[in-house]
Amino acid sequence: MLQSFRFFVALFVVAVSSLFPSLCRAVGVVVIADNQLRPVTEIVSGIKKTLKTPIRMYSPAEVKGSLATVVENENAKVVIALGKVALAEALRLPPSVPVIYDLVVVPPVVNRPNTIGFYMATPAHEYTDLIHNYLRSIRKVAVVGSRHQLNLLARGDIPQQNAFGVKNSLEFISTMRQLDSADAIILLPDSALLSNNAMDEAYLISFKKGIPLLGISEQSVKEGALLALVVDTVNVGKLIGEAAARALRYGSLTSMPPSPPHKFDMFLNAGTASRMGINLPNELVRMAKRVYQ
Repeated sequence: MLQSFRFFVALFVVAVSSLFPSLCRAVGVVVIADNQLRPVTEIVSGIKKTLKTPIRMYSPAEVKGSLATVVENENAKVVIALGKVALAEALRLPPSVPVIYDLVVVPPVVNRPNTIGFYMATPAHEYTDLIHNYLRSIRKVAVVGSRHQLNLLARGDIPQQNAFGVKNSLEFISTMRQLDSADAIILLPDSALLSNNAMDEAYLISFKKGIPLLGISEQSVKEGALLALVVDTVNVGKLIGEAAARALRYGSLTSMPPSPPHKFDMFLNAGTASRMGINLPNELVRMAKRVYQ
């Protein structure tokens, strides 16, 4: 009798699978990203910590021009787009599909409803707060970046006379050469300005004048910047997972401005500090994820 029951259950499952395949492979959330990138892997691991619904990943190339069909076939209720290319595809979806984006340095202009986002660039106040609490010898801080990034990342946090907007790498280098009165310089992460050659020149100017650079990445610290605050991508993933869970629960996303990161990994260069006569408190060193010499 038991064997007969199991047989009929198996037949029922097969029948349902053939008649309603989308129900059997429904994943709830589709993630569009290049899963070969380390930040993507870390963000997805964070998503899985706060989102218990199954997810399915596709690369941007796999869904190019066909994301709406993929969403329908997967019976997905939320789409997470990581990176500019993925976001460009997701923005073409019907507005009824909630879209959450991240892995962009600064947020693009998005007019699509039912869309929220996170971005990777570190606001200037995170550096000035750290300096105020641990590096009191640094009193005057300048910020250099594009005008767009200054408005987004430094408005209200840095006196206007200490914020320097530049349009290209040549203006960036020229500005760096003219900055003599600052005790430290925050560099905002605009790849169009900070070419390899421009950064090489910036390090030379920094050491020649004894003015430390703050930002942009672990690599920049390794090359000579004093410190950088780099977004904790696993934590961002957790926030994305929470947002996706709310969208699944309520069927849509509540409108909100793009969110900057709030938790960071800090990288320090003790060799740079020593050469510039900057004392690094033990507490600050203990906070760092990695200290370079």
